[in-house]
This record gives sequence, structure tokens and C-alpha cells, in this order.
Amino acid sequence: MQLVVQADEILKEELLSNGTGGGDVEIIWIKKVEEFAPYKNADGYIDLLFDGQPVRIEQLKFFLPKPVIVNSVVTTLHKMNVPFVRINAWPGFLKRQVVEASCNDEKIKLATGKIFSLLNKRAEWVNDKPGFISARVIAMIINEAWFALGEGVSTKEEIDTAMKLGVNYPYGPFEWCYQIGIKNIHSLLDELSKTNSRYKPAVLLEKEATLNVSHLKY
Repeated sequence: MQLVVQADEILKEELLSNGTGGGDVEIIWIKKVEEFAPYKNADGYIDLLFDGQPVRIEQLKFFLPKPVIVNSVVTTLHKMNVPFVRINAWPGFLKRQVVEASCNDEKIKLATGKIFSLLNKRAEWVNDKPGFISARVIAMIINEAWFALGEGVSTKEEIDTAMKLGVNYPYGPFEWCYQIGIKNIHSLLDELSKTNSRYKPAVLLEKEATLNVSHLKY
């Protein structure tokens, strides 16, 4: 099987974190979306740097009905109106053996399952909602930490320590925030808050997300 994958070094390492199925898969790594074009006969396409822009969507639609897998935590398939496969590949999440995914086409689901099995991962099919499940929950935990910081409850470092020791989280909420990317967290919360005010980003989180330009948004 031949896969064409657009990724940065961090996401490349995470995609390969569980190894591959030996010689059963050939992965061609690219840096720009235009570099997909020469591989019209590949078995699948993965865009881990997907930005959700209409131009990007049109470029990737060309490869359908082959599986086109995009890292799109916030923008849904319904909004894109294309039979892609959405996955949660925010930094840190792709290390897991289970990949949260959404797709409305059963044939594409089956083909995508085979692709992930060759990467020693399993697709967990969930509803086509912003944030899937884990990203939505973790974004809310992070938002609560920013609310606590804004209310003067404690410092970032102390909140991280308390959550790691108190509830055995692998990272503190601020560590999670910066690993995932504060713009990613803010983008998801902002989208969710359009239909439910409980997701409204904390003032300090919103302020830092506006000032911070070093974290990519997927």
C-alpha cells in the first residue's frame, strides 16, 4: 500500500510512534499540499497540516474516492461538505493506538481502517462534531485552569502540579495547552461556544491566544 502524507517532524514522529506493518506500506512524505499531485495512483492521502481552507479542500477532493484523511479537529465534514475522513491529530493525540475519526462513507471507513492497521493504530469512529471527544474534554479542562489563573487561585506551575499529583494527569492543563497549541484550544472553544456558552474561552486564554503566533492551528 502506498500512502502520501503531509506532516511536520512532530506529527510524522507521532504517526509512526507505534511502528508500521513492515514492508506492507510505503509512505511518501511531503511538505506542501501541491506535492500530492504526482501521486494520483496512491492508495491513500493523509494531510496532517490541513487548514480547512476552501482552496485546500478543492485540491484534496481531486483524490476522491480514495481515502483522504485530514487533521481537522474543529471543522466538521458537514461544514466542509466532502467525504473526507476527519481525525484528531492535534500534537500529542496521534501517539495513541486509537485515532478518533469521523466519516460518512462506509467504503472509505473500511479502507481507512486498513490504512491505520498498517500503522499499528485503530480508528475509533465517532460522530462528526467539533472536537470529537477527547479534544473537547481536554479543552474544557484547560479552559477551567485559565479561569482559575484569572481568578488568582494559583500560578500556572502550581495548577499543573496539583492536577498531575491530585488526579494523575500525564500533563498539567497549561503543559497540555502549550503542547497542543493555545490557538488550537482557543479555536475549538470559540467554535463550541457559538452554540453553548459554557465553552466560552477564559479571558486570559483568549488574550494569550490572540498574542501568541508560534502555535499552528489545525
